[in-house]
Amino acid sequence: MSKVIVGMSGGVDSAVTAYLLKAAGFSVVGITLRTWFSAEGEESRCCEIDDARRVAWKIGIPYYALNCVSDFQNNVTKPFVNEYLQGLTPNPCIVCNRYVKWERMLHYARVLKADFVATGHYASVLRLDNGRYTVQQALQAEKDQTYMLYKLTQEHLARTMMPLGKYSKEEVRRIAEEAGLPVARKKDSQEICFVTRGSYGDYIEKESDTEIRPGSFVDENGAVVGKHKGIIHYTVGQRKGLGLALGYPAYVKRINAASNEIVIGDEASLYKREIICSDLNFMSVPSIKEGDTLRAHVKIRYHHRGEYASICPEGNGQVQIIFDNPVRAPAPGQSAVFYDENRCVIGGGIIAAVL
Repeated sequence: MSKVIVGMSGGVDSAVTAYLLKAAGFSVVGITLRTWFSAEGEESRCCEIDDARRVAWKIGIPYYALNCVSDFQNNVTKPFVNEYLQGLTPNPCIVCNRYVKWERMLHYARVLKADFVATGHYASVLRLDNGRYTVQQALQAEKDQTYMLYKLTQEHLARTMMPLGKYSKEEVRRIAEEAGLPVARKKDSQEICFVTRGSYGDYIEKESDTEIRPGSFVDENGAVVGKHKGIIHYTVGQRKGLGLALGYPAYVKRINAASNEIVIGDEASLYKREIICSDLNFMSVPSIKEGDTLRAHVKIRYHHRGEYASICPEGNGQVQIIFDNPVRAPAPGQSAVFYDENRCVIGGGIIAAVL
């Protein structure tokens, strides 16, 4: 009987994952990684320990709550704050999966002598004919979470199970109800897990040692058209909350942290055909060879439907991505994830520049 460590957030997806694996005959151990809590004692939405413990008791599996606060702070919240101060738009969930959740889950798997780790992500782990591991998009596209997983390594994936890739959310909730799990109708968390009050900008202001200075909105010719309250409160493509009356719909086109300016443009100016990506990670292939061009379907945001593109190595650990059709508001700091014709992740990287 194989032993599996299930990462339990306190939500319905990880609860059903643990239930299904036990029903399939695995020896299941539930763990919750306590990644963050506020000065007021509020927990991250990804580590609601009381709910996870109740589920584990109902299923009848051992359960442990484990402290990862320092790892989370060093790898996720501090970089999150620093990157926003640089005018970037980071995705903390991607970083957390790579450098906190999987690293710690596999550590505890070794301690508890478990064979695998498992999560409630809507995706499937596949081993390809070339021997490499990848993740395949969920059958229900609206719940697919492979975008958040592209940084996982081959070592991570070789020991990972994701049972929910073929289920819809309603099917998962129905399984939970039939099993009598207490979180069957618990609402999904939609926001950044460690921002429990106010906006992410409020969080950054509270956590940053740097003074957040107001600055200028400028048009594409450099003319000042208004004042902003600090670059951390804005991201590329944003329209709401700018407080500008220019006679046309205005959007954030670019953020210049060095000059503390935000460039404003119309919606048409947001569409771009070329970006540069760095900090690459590949799954289904080891890399892209110098001189080769890879054709792929590329997503530049979690909710982006994706666009076909040509990906060309730059020879310095970067790739240039040229889209067949312009994509709206690619933002430096966000990730671009590459998919093949079988809905499997080829790889991905961080958007370093928009051309």
